[in-house]
Amino acid sequence: MSLLQVKDLVVEFPGRRGTLRALDHVSFEIAPGEILGVVGESGAGKSLTGASIIGLLEPPGRIASGQIILQGERIDNLNFDQMRSIRGRRIGAIFQDPLTSLNPLYTVGHQLMETIQAHLPVSHSEARKRAIDLLKDTGIPAAEQRIEHYPHQFSGGMRQRVVIALALAAQPQLIVADEPTTALDVSIQAQIITLLKNICHDRGAAVMLITHDMGVIAETCDRVAVMYAGRIVETGPVHQVINHPNHPYTAGLMASIPDMAVDRERLNQIDGAMPRLNAIPTGCAYNPRCPQVMARCRTERPELMSTAGTQAACWLHAPQAPHGDPA
Repeated sequence: MSLLQVKDLVVEFPGRRGTLRALDHVSFEIAPGEILGVVGESGAGKSLTGASIIGLLEPPGRIASGQIILQGERIDNLNFDQMRSIRGRRIGAIFQDPLTSLNPLYTVGHQLMETIQAHLPVSHSEARKRAIDLLKDTGIPAAEQRIEHYPHQFSGGMRQRVVIALALAAQPQLIVADEPTTALDVSIQAQIITLLKNICHDRGAAVMLITHDMGVIAETCDRVAVMYAGRIVETGPVHQVINHPNHPYTAGLMASIPDMAVDRERLNQIDGAMPRLNAIPTGCAYNPRCPQVMARCRTERPELMSTAGTQAACWLHAPQAPHGDPA
């Protein structure tokens, strides 16, 4: 059974000039102990999907339709207080900048213990012991002393470890990690990735890992969902999507990764840019940038369809796709 199900999620932003649709019928599932990577360019809707799941959509953004189901219970229609009790206890969150998650006025121990006692029926001494154990588990040395330190006394990598400890404090079943390694240098990134993988393996927690870095996806995830202009355009096992992409956008992302074995003067790139929400083209949103565009792509928007090993929203894989259709 899936731990998390997102079904036809639509997120809209009402404005004076009309309503902008930022997520357009997004659907996916995550199983217990699985790491799902969500990847795409800035503006694709990755972080918005994560914010919708943890109940932190910025107004005036709102879930217009669809369902978010956690362990068989629908959570997208809960009020603020109900969602707050789920956030932390059943869903942990890790954000890109650890300073947005940590209060500079309190020691990390105070913040960990406060979170533990807010969600679990434990005494002060038990909460302290659990907080020290969490710091140890996330690789912070001298945890008994460091628990008394303030966030500014930690390096960036160590602060991110504290944030991971905070996300794990109440033993959640799901962790939403939004660009958790972007602000860190490469060697620290590798440590944080290993830590996330070990958490999944040891605790059976599922992770939704939001990133624009295909290297992180390849190293960490079991499955990947590629997003473009508020929709999932390809999804499947990570090795399949990376090595045999079936959507032209995914293929473009893969081709733009530098290959150390090939000597070339210029990197490959995808021409053009992600469309603005008020200017998403009809048909497939990727059609203005797609090197394999057909006439049908400009008028009909494709749904996800089964391909060789993945699901891709592309008319190239439709059984009735007209061959040699002029663009």
